[in-house]
Amino acid sequence: MGEIFAGRYELVDPIGRGGVGAVWRAFDHRRRRYVAAKVLQQSDAHTLLRFVREQALRIDHPHVLAPASWAADDDKVLFTMDLMTGGSLSHLIGDYGPLPPSHVCLLLDQLLAGLQAVHDEGVVHRDIKPANILLEATGTNRPHLRLSDFGIAMRKGEPRLTEANYVVGTPGYFAPEQLEGAEPDFPADLYAVGLVGLYLLTAVKPDSQALLEQFAGGLPPAPPGVPEPLWQVLGTLLQPAPEARFRTATGVRKSLAAARELLPDSTLEGEVVEIFDQIGPLPPGFGPNGPEPARGAPSPGSFPEASAAASAEASDRPADGEASATGSFRLAPPNPQGSAGSSRATPAMGPAPYPASAETVGETVGGHATADLPGSPATRSLTAVSPAAPTPHGTTGPMPVRRRPGPPRAVAIPVLLLAGLCVVFGVWSLLTA
Repeated sequence: MGEIFAGRYELVDPIGRGGVGAVWRAFDHRRRRYVAAKVLQQSDAHTLLRFVREQALRIDHPHVLAPASWAADDDKVLFTMDLMTGGSLSHLIGDYGPLPPSHVCLLLDQLLAGLQAVHDEGVVHRDIKPANILLEATGTNRPHLRLSDFGIAMRKGEPRLTEANYVVGTPGYFAPEQLEGAEPDFPADLYAVGLVGLYLLTAVKPDSQALLEQFAGGLPPAPPGVPEPLWQVLGTLLQPAPEARFRTATGVRKSLAAARELLPDSTLEGEVVEIFDQIGPLPPGFGPNGPEPARGAPSPGSFPEASAAASAEASDRPADGEASATGSFRLAPPNPQGSAGSSRATPAMGPAPYPASAETVGETVGGHATADLPGSPATRSLTAVSPAAPTPHGTTGPMPVRRRPGPPRAVAIPVLLLAGLCVVFGVWSLLTA
């Protein structure tokens, strides 16, 4: 079995590594499901601050993979998110190479939808790249991606955690203004989306510095394998000047939808793209519903020793009216309707506090009936059973209720007089106020 973290998350196997920690497949014992858990691998204050900033981000969108919960255990910290089993866009390109343009349009549209939700919260991602865009293992069905890894994301206007003239991000996916040390802003994220789209269409890792030189004289010709309608959208995203790009991700989505309508029919009939499970099977000891008990161990909630003892006790128990080996007798329960010809009837009892159970053992001790509560054979409670007196009509019924006497008259009368004086004084105070 894996390490139990904070009494809740059981680390199963490592599935990746992020900028500030290792990513594990873990089982959440509270929610009874598998999750992805990022565990902090450094304990310095700078990394911990980034970690806290990332786990504090809460964006609920179908194309955003934001942290869901967090926990701390001694000198370790982790936060969890939904488990994405289809790998990243890097895995997809590694399996298929360049993707069909229609498929690229669908993936970019989902990415832009998630990015718009991030920007609506005033957050700049700053690290959009294929490895941070994860997929669900949907097979040949419609793909579903989610933008992840907000380790260096920041809200506009928040203090930066890097020194001056120090750039944070992934080389090859920097916007030109990032290289110049400009403040993080939304156009830089849109520039990275253009680089991701170019990578999906060509399967060649983009070089932002080489693209900057190509755009020096204006929009260059479309690269090989990139349809012209799509290049008009991607070329606008890749403009060196931030003011020359699209202003919002929603605006890019509209232009992308129009470009898709202009694609030749031949590009819409590409090969089927299947998204496989990239994580692999669970290690031994784990099943679809969580950790599995060791072979031969009792399942949770079963106690074979208790069951065997109860069976042995039931087999050794004497029958009604039959003497046991020690000479004791087990008396039969009273007849609810009363014995024929008897002068006293058994009172009608209310419903039993616990349902009848095979483990309930009854015996008679000193005139009192005893019974073991279900599930606790070692505990016995004594309950006195008194015969009921017949009612005036000769039928059985509830026992008469004995009323407790009140306080003596010498105490009750002074108390009532004092209470009356208090009421009079209160009324007088209200009237004269």
